[in-house]
Amino acid sequence: MSADNEQLEPLRRRIDEIDSTLVALLNERAQCAIDVGHIKQASAGGADAFFYRPERVAQILKKIEALNTGPLPNGDLVKLFREILSCCLSLEQPVAVGYLGPAGTYTQAAAVKQFGHFARTVPLPDIDEVFREVEAGALHYGVVPVENSTEGMVNRTLDCFITSKLSVCGEVELPIHQCLMVSGDGSQKIETIYSHAQSLAQCRVWMDHQYPGIPREVAPSNGEAAKRAAAEPNVAAIAGETAAELYGLRIIARNIEDHPDNKTRFLVIGRQQVGPSGHDKTSILVSTQNEPGALFNVLQPFQKHGISLTRIETRPAKSGNWSYVFFIDFDGHWQDDSIQSVLADVGAVANEVRNLGSYPKAQL
Repeated sequence: MSADNEQLEPLRRRIDEIDSTLVALLNERAQCAIDVGHIKQASAGGADAFFYRPERVAQILKKIEALNTGPLPNGDLVKLFREILSCCLSLEQPVAVGYLGPAGTYTQAAAVKQFGHFARTVPLPDIDEVFREVEAGALHYGVVPVENSTEGMVNRTLDCFITSKLSVCGEVELPIHQCLMVSGDGSQKIETIYSHAQSLAQCRVWMDHQYPGIPREVAPSNGEAAKRAAAEPNVAAIAGETAAELYGLRIIARNIEDHPDNKTRFLVIGRQQVGPSGHDKTSILVSTQNEPGALFNVLQPFQKHGISLTRIETRPAKSGNWSYVFFIDFDGHWQDDSIQSVLADVGAVANEVRNLGSYPKAQL
């Protein structure tokens, strides 16, 4: 036996021992998850039981980070445990998650990041359909885009909340890195570039420099743009790496977004109210009279109680009388005493205050 093998053999034996222990512990954890599922089902008494608890997942992942002493980076360890949690949840109840399709979009990537690869992800043609399928109970949850750091809000998502009774159960943030991709060997002349409107906007400067004068066509999604590039000659698509893999395209340029810190925020929608995780955000919808000082009156209670706002957006109400609704995100959980006071004060000056949900803040 060589000197190298003499040194390696004890380490390999130790790795084998650790693997055996890991298998036993993972199966023990899985059995605990199954037992939890049985208890939840019995406690529900025939009603819908919520097996996926976003606040519990957030607490577990925070604890994993606190326990980590390396050499595994926190981010890698969290990814591993997300998949363990996803696998165990699938033993309690297979979770079905709708997302803005088709396959290969960033919204699908956000759904997988939140629920893991063991969830069943279902592509849907538009944001309205995601809301409808979750409302009807055909799917447990939905994932929809709500905000891009460079291009602003996704208004269709906000408008769906005006009429929907669904709650926000979580949020996901994804760094967005765009790629230019084509079919074949990449040698063909590009005559048209397809992508979603926001992706085209995110890569405008790069395209002006690299492909001036080439027509740009808006597609319903990046996934659809990739499908067209796979089917049509002399067509390129802007999408993520997942789309290139899914549709067999060749990436000819990577990270073409004009702002390298570009991120998109997604919301998880469902039919449950989420308990406090200790690191939460709340979203509300507020409607007011169309009168001077209306917005000031809504915002003043947040300053009074020291609550930090993270986002405020305005959308026209559907009543047709030139009134507006405000979407407001802020730190804290609706069960907190300070948030209860804020909501009471806002309710005193608004026509309506609707709690869209409290949920754990996104973990990168």
